[in-house]
Amino acid sequence: MNKGMENTGKIKKVAVLGSGVMGSRIACHFANIGCEVLLLDILPNEEQLAIHPNRNQITEKSLTQILKEKPSPIYSQRFISRIKTGNFTDDFPKISTCDWIIEAVVERLDIKQHIFEQVERYKSKNAIVSTNTSGIPMHFLLEGRSEAFKSVFLGTHFFNPPRYLPLLEIIPTPFTQPEIIDLVSTFGSKRLGKEIVICKDTPAFIANRVGVFGISFLFHLLPKVDFSLSEIDFLTGPLIGRPKSGTFRTCDVVGLDTLVHVASGLHKACLEDESRNLFALPDYVLKMTELKLLGSKTKQGFYKKEVIDGKKTFLSLNLNTFEYELSKKPKFNELEAILKKKNSLDRIAALLELNSSIGAFYRKIFGSLFAYVSHRIPEISADVSGIDRGVSAGFGWEYGPFEIWQHIGIEKGKNLILSEGFTYAEWINSLSPEGFYSQTNGVQTFYIPEKSSFQSPSYAYLSLSKLPESALLWTNNDTSIHDLGDGVLNLSFHTKMNTIGEGVIQGIHKAIDLAEAGYKGLVIYNEGNEFSAGANVGLIFMLALEQEIDELHFAVQQFQETMMRVRYSNIPVVVAPHNLALGGGCELSMHADCVIAHTELYMGLVEFGIGVIPGGGGTKEFARRLSQEMKEGDIRINRFRERFLTVGQAKVSTSAEEAFELGYLRRGIDQIIVNRKLQLSEAKQKVIQLYDEGYTAPLRDKHIEVMGQDGLGIVYIGANSMLSGGYMSEHDLLISHKLGHVLCGGDLSSRTVVSEDYLLRLEREAFVELCMQPKTLARMESLLKSGKILRN
Repeated sequence: MNKGMENTGKIKKVAVLGSGVMGSRIACHFANIGCEVLLLDILPNEEQLAIHPNRNQITEKSLTQILKEKPSPIYSQRFISRIKTGNFTDDFPKISTCDWIIEAVVERLDIKQHIFEQVERYKSKNAIVSTNTSGIPMHFLLEGRSEAFKSVFLGTHFFNPPRYLPLLEIIPTPFTQPEIIDLVSTFGSKRLGKEIVICKDTPAFIANRVGVFGISFLFHLLPKVDFSLSEIDFLTGPLIGRPKSGTFRTCDVVGLDTLVHVASGLHKACLEDESRNLFALPDYVLKMTELKLLGSKTKQGFYKKEVIDGKKTFLSLNLNTFEYELSKKPKFNELEAILKKKNSLDRIAALLELNSSIGAFYRKIFGSLFAYVSHRIPEISADVSGIDRGVSAGFGWEYGPFEIWQHIGIEKGKNLILSEGFTYAEWINSLSPEGFYSQTNGVQTFYIPEKSSFQSPSYAYLSLSKLPESALLWTNNDTSIHDLGDGVLNLSFHTKMNTIGEGVIQGIHKAIDLAEAGYKGLVIYNEGNEFSAGANVGLIFMLALEQEIDELHFAVQQFQETMMRVRYSNIPVVVAPHNLALGGGCELSMHADCVIAHTELYMGLVEFGIGVIPGGGGTKEFARRLSQEMKEGDIRINRFRERFLTVGQAKVSTSAEEAFELGYLRRGIDQIIVNRKLQLSEAKQKVIQLYDEGYTAPLRDKHIEVMGQDGLGIVYIGANSMLSGGYMSEHDLLISHKLGHVLCGGDLSSRTVVSEDYLLRLEREAFVELCMQPKTLARMESLLKSGKILRN
């Protein structure tokens, strides 16, 4: 590392220049990870200042508007204080204290060049400077800048919204110091949680170049196929491992004007692109922009929502008449067998073989895509991995184009390209039998055409899908147990939405049995969209409907005992949840020795919504944690009310940080990981750490202080007031009383010390009693049939 780089080892303070939608969202994400942020924009004009003298009003208004968004760009409202606002006229000198300066102003070269002139004047010697441009070449931005400035400058293209989309494209210039590239890449991956892709300085870089090509190709193909907009969205959605919004709903979300702007820029700039004409969009797209049918921002685009007969209904645009019509739900009977295939790669392979209009559609789509990406190497990326990772992270594809091509077979892919009237790049003919990817010493390597060789990635992650077959030790219909190496096992679920039923319970016990027999510990981690949506409500509903009280008691007790075994086994158990961790998924996490949570964690005890209280140890655990948290002098009633309302209002965290605030996660014990691809390896290392520290199983807790009638009084007064005010129903009142009964340890005359087993019994009895209520059955039935929570 160069001597001048010593001060950049830790990035603590960041300046974001430009408070527009992108700039403010970038500022929020840096605040999310603990950085101090300086957000600057232009000074208001004289007229604006005459109305309001606040010289930072433009920046503050922009940030305020962004903070109102749902989903929120910030993990916790507490983090807003990490962002300081200012203006270019008064506050530019303040960037001298910043470690990284990010330009995010309007896409005009003259304005950006003026900004960089000011940046060079005030920045510290070692501060990194980057631009978030997606359309202006780096060398234009550097005109007139010093060699020292050029050495710390690069492009950092965040995808919008930065909190949720994982891609960060890094665009070095010929002058950028290698140490700067390494530092930003490492910081981006480990701290910002990004998928880092190194790009060449070409129009739209990697993800937008390939992604917008795919959309443009479909725009031109649409008039030639006999499919509706909703049918194409179905065919280009989760069926092939892409977002459920498909193509046209994605266009509405992004904004048609944005797509037209990028496509027009590519048509103008990519003179040597063999598919350049596709970026000249068809007339119906241009007419839509003229009519302001831009999507969500104008509330009408390819689709429009209207209330018909009291119901929100999707209408789709007729591209001949430009009138909106009822959108029919797509139904393709010939796809029933293919839809049952779990892996999207297998579904794509089968779809390409169909001898029908659907098969012909897919052959056009993938033939054009394979051809296009082959010609983009080495133009936009030196290797296949850069394109695959860029498109996957930027557009939410489960697999990139080269990964799909590899799966269907290299020769099949070549023949597909030729049969559909396209051509592939010459380097494809030099591929070895391994194809685009190969396995070397258990690590997936990727092909670099310029070197005619495979290279190991610098970004290797521990992934269940990349483990060798020999790592699978045991499986049943609902779970799998893998050996992660170094004496650590992993248990994963593969039920619908990873719900917890009998098979998962069996898997948990089996995994702990194996771990206790000769391993250091166990991780419970699931790949896929959800960690766990909770217990199997269908099973509970059937037992309750048939009034099988004894069997229901047994099922609940078995669930509770499983959670307790997670806590009190002889080996450390680390749970690594992401996305949904509801109900039983939350309870499983709450009984772990440690939770390694992904920052995007929507965790909560939501059982109130189906007419019951948490019955897998969740209610007991809240009583236990309340007892542990109380210190001398604390106002017990206030803390109790907070915990009661968290469960009684079925609060779900909007981030892992908020899960701490709600009490689902424990400060000082549980941890947050920002990059989900690092989550499994971090959880594994935590198991090893606990083992190396001499892990000893904790003793079952027999010293839980509960509030008895003091707490019940609060519950009854509060709940009855809510009922009188019309804020809850009679059934809600009953559930509230049952919840309070367990949290308070029953009808005890005063504060009393009880055991976990005592509270579990109360919890179980309350759960079963509520399951027998007709209104609870109605709530469960509503959830199972419609997916909606019934308020009765």
